[in-house]
Amino acid sequence: MKNSFKELKTEELLLKRQELKKKYFDLRFQAVVGHLENPLMKRTIRRQIARVETLLRQQNAGAAR
Repeated sequence: MKNSFKELKTEELLLKRQELKKKYFDLRFQAVVGHLENPLMKRTIRRQIARVETLLRQQNAGAAR
């Protein structure tokens, strides 16, 4: 799962980031309510968002050169 984002295009990365942020928001909401089944999923989603953000920044830096 770690390397599955590298072959995505910029538009796909933007969509993936939006999807992951929505999923993370839902997990945070479930944690507050108290119905979170897997608390480690929050950390996993947060790290995936960071990976996507990093790839987007790398692509933007590469396009700027």
